[in-house]
Amino acid sequence: MSPIKRKKLNKLRSQLDKLDNSFIKLVKKRTQLVKKVLELKDYKNQIVDKKRIKFILNQIKKKSLKNKIDPKITKRIWKNMIWSYIDFEKRNFKK
Repeated sequence: MSPIKRKKLNKLRSQLDKLDNSFIKLVKKRTQLVKKVLELKDYKNQIVDKKRIKFILNQIKKKSLKNKIDPKITKRIWKNMIWSYIDFEKRNFKK
């Protein structure tokens, strides 16, 4: 790789690192909200809401297409996030 390309690569990686830092803060906020949602659930079987999951994924697809983002990428990200939080809720359910 040429020095010029190396420099451009490092700059782009730095921008990605900054975005990752912002994303971590958003994940923290989302986790705090999920904890509050979990407190409202009386039974463990209320954790997985397939209707809501389907709705969310459909909305993400629409927003992705509108914003010219590959919907396969966003669907995969959101599915992983949703199921990660479902796992989090199951591990933290106390009733």
